[in-house]
Amino acid sequence: MLVLGIESSCDETAAAVVDGEGRVRSDVVHSQVAVHAPYGGVVPELASRDHLRNLLPVVASALDRAGVRLADVDGIAVTHRPGLVGALLVGVLAAKGMAWAADKPLVGVDHLMGHLLSVFVRRGAQDAEAPRFPFVCLLVSGGHTAIYRLDAPRADAVKELGGTRDDAAGEAFDKVAKLLGLGYPGGPVVDRLAAEGDASRVKLSPPMASRGSFEMSFSGIKTQVAQLVARGGDVKDRAWVSDVCASFQRAVTGVLARKTIEAAEREGVTDVVLGGGVAANAELRRRVSEAGAARGLRVLVPPIASCTDNAAMIAYAGSVRLAQGERDGWDLVATSRTVLERRTRKGGGRR
Repeated sequence: MLVLGIESSCDETAAAVVDGEGRVRSDVVHSQVAVHAPYGGVVPELASRDHLRNLLPVVASALDRAGVRLADVDGIAVTHRPGLVGALLVGVLAAKGMAWAADKPLVGVDHLMGHLLSVFVRRGAQDAEAPRFPFVCLLVSGGHTAIYRLDAPRADAVKELGGTRDDAAGEAFDKVAKLLGLGYPGGPVVDRLAAEGDASRVKLSPPMASRGSFEMSFSGIKTQVAQLVARGGDVKDRAWVSDVCASFQRAVTGVLARKTIEAAEREGVTDVVLGGGVAANAELRRRVSEAGAARGLRVLVPPIASCTDNAAMIAYAGSVRLAQGERDGWDLVATSRTVLERRTRKGGGRR
């Protein structure tokens, strides 16, 4: 089975061709960083217009690199939730048109399911080690941060164990970077500067660090950094900025790692997976891996290309739906809500 995947939920226009076993035949990503950088964040209208300009050329490039035509694929998968509705509409409408023109089955994919299953995507000559169901996944990105238990590769077999009550971790990284004058996107810059800094020189309290709960919050630590800057922190002093980055990153990754490992132990699973754009953070990958190894857990981290937004994960998640005989009709719609928000979880409090 060959599946064409299309991703346009935020600020990457992406297309990929993936087979039913998750092997990537092609994976093309057009980034909009240059478009949004002057504004310090994603501007929805500009994102939609850029998707409109670039989606068809990106799809054509993905098909060409895979050495196939649209007529050769067995189905089309497209991100239809959650995300910026205008951006999603570009991908959904294009996918509908291609599916109709080529008489191919169409499936919509929840963007979060793509991230949760990205560990199954196979890149390069060597087969990636795959997790065993059930497993626990920390999904941490610019828009979402939550810990899930997966019993099967289906949305109805996913249970949210805990999540952020306010900002996502990736959003906090970007906002802290903006406070420190580091530009956009801020996450990679914070990660790089943190390696130069000394976390012990700047005191920041870990966010919602209490044990026994998998709930999280990242707005408070962002406010702590804002107060440091307001009290006279010199954002032009690279050493001071590096120390703040180190302290901030240590606090955030420490909470994420500990709660994820605690969730895995409580659920009685042996495999832990990372997913989402912030899973590319070097310190988070290290801390979760070390904590898991100390508890006898197997930690699986996808390559960075599978962590950030990409269409290969959408194609793979779509291939799972297609293999199960699922199809979507022409009434497929774009929406800002994820189907996983309807998973029952005690504690509430999420927006």
